[in-house]
Amino acid sequence: MTLPATPASPSPRLQQLLAQYGVRARKSLGQHFLVNQGVLEKIVAAAEILPTDTVLEIGAGLGTLTRELAARAQRLIAVEKDERLAEAVRAELAGYANLTVIAGDLLELDPAALLAQQGASPHITSTLPSYTVVANLPYNVGTAIVRHLLESSAPPVRVVALLQREVAQNMCAPEGEMGLLGVATRLYAEPSILGIVRPGSFSPAPKVDSAIVRLEVRAVPAVVSRAEAPALLDLARAGFSARRKQLGNALAQGLGIAKEQAGAMLHEAGVAQERRAETLTLEEWGRLYRAWKPARAGVAT
Repeated sequence: MTLPATPASPSPRLQQLLAQYGVRARKSLGQHFLVNQGVLEKIVAAAEILPTDTVLEIGAGLGTLTRELAARAQRLIAVEKDERLAEAVRAELAGYANLTVIAGDLLELDPAALLAQQGASPHITSTLPSYTVVANLPYNVGTAIVRHLLESSAPPVRVVALLQREVAQNMCAPEGEMGLLGVATRLYAEPSILGIVRPGSFSPAPKVDSAIVRLEVRAVPAVVSRAEAPALLDLARAGFSARRKQLGNALAQGLGIAKEQAGAMLHEAGVAQERRAETLTLEEWGRLYRAWKPARAGVAT
């Protein structure tokens, strides 16, 4: 589904805010302000925010989306890397007592510590705070931010994010057609694309399409424990290290082991050596990890 785009020029209100606070979009931070009300409404609806929810917004910009989230959530923590914009959002939305605006880089913040510092109290379990993430992510760090959230000790229950279209499609690739990003995403979450967003929906307009992605985060990773998930991704990374090669050769090269050892692992996992990494399902990656695990433990000791 492609969402209709508004003109790329800023709305009068956006122009007013930019002039009032003396700011402009910074290319170095990948800033593109969302000016399409229809897209904004679709993002908010996809987040399914309840009056009792805690929401973490990443990339508050000038507060257009922030205002809608603050009107719905019990608590909203908005993180904005640009200190000028963070100051503007604080001023514009000072009337929302449930809103905390933090000037900082989400990649340098621990979500669990951030929630604890802000007194967020709802829990999925006795140790994991329950919260939803809504974000308009810069193209250059979007993947890193999503991974940071999914791999944290306190992952969200849902992520709704605007991402570059190509990245979104790689995240949501079906099993049997996944690259490394698809494996990493599906290991931690059930991803889906809710709509394609044209450049004209932003000001300034980016050069490529974006997409609204929703990730329903798993309580535990799909085929391994949370503690084992990074090692499984190391294995997958080795498998994708030479994508043109058959999996037996790619694993031998990527793991630095003999081809015979790689072949034995694949045989134990029930995966043909002639397969290529992108054809494997999550379940097959899990079996392959369990076949590799004893050898990996031996190396570690």
